Amino acid sequence: MLHSDQIKAEAKRLGFYAAGIAPAAPLDEEYARRYKAWLAGGHQADMAWIENNLEKRLNPCLLVEGAQTIVSVALGYYLPDSQAGGAVSLARYARGRDYHDVMRERLKALMAALGLQDYVDGRIFCDTAPIDERYWAKQCGLGWPGRSGQFIIPGAGTYFFLGELVLIHPADHYDQPTTGRCGECRRCIDACPTGALMGDGTLDARRCLSYLTIEHRGELPIGTGSKMGSCFYGCDRCAEACPWNRFAPATAEKDFQPKTQLKQMTATNWQSLTIEDYRRLFKGSAVKRAGFEGLTRNIQALHTAEDNEE
Repeated sequence: MLHSDQIKAEAKRLGFYAAGIAPAAPLDEEYARRYKAWLAGGHQADMAWIENNLEKRLNPCLLVEGAQTIVSVALGYYLPDSQAGGAVSLARYARGRDYHDVMRERLKALMAALGLQDYVDGRIFCDTAPIDERYWAKQCGLGWPGRSGQFIIPGAGTYFFLGELVLIHPADHYDQPTTGRCGECRRCIDACPTGALMGDGTLDARRCLSYLTIEHRGELPIGTGSKMGSCFYGCDRCAEACPWNRFAPATAEKDFQPKTQLKQMTATNWQSLTIEDYRRLFKGSAVKRAGFEGLTRNIQALHTAEDNEE
């Protein structure tokens, strides 16, 4: 039997901002229906991994045989721009060490603190398998997905990574799902420079700057550079517009601090980025997702747009 108070206490000790517990079960039928309709509309662009293993995504019990409990945790990464230097050219989540590695290590530590073993008592997940993280964070009472699709923790905002433990043991207490509190607010939708947000908590990845500058391969659509602002990797526009992020706590996680070399980069440095610079700056970073070619493509598009405006 898992003790929910112990899980939350150990999660807090290990630096997680929030933790919650829910019974493992298939996703709500209406939610699953809407998710399938989103896929059918092609809004996932060419991210085939979102479509793969759909049955498992809609039922975590297929991911872990005998699953009974899901623990959802949130790890903050927010740093004010004043602490980021030249790194403001990157979305906040990508300025430090790759969050997959940090979260995986922290979740392993949580399992060990609870006397559990990965692949014996359950499994660790952090954006690494077909599990709907925002759905389960809501079921575990951490918060709710906002109109931008980003997950909102009340009183703290959206600047959090989510991770999960899917465990084969029951818990002595489960949390209640959270009710959304966006009200009539549409600031994230209005702030999106490409109109990618669909207003119902989903987005059209084909228009999203985060997709285009990170996942998309090949040439960028015409006019993308003029919409990128000062950010050539990802986009924080919807998060910056969200009123809940006025309360975002600065992270104490040293791994999410940008490297000194990254903070010292100037616009001129970025325009002359070499493969050696790229490897040095982004070793162990999520930015490697785009590859050197993708990153330099983005930088060129951004600065070409700036030159055209002058």
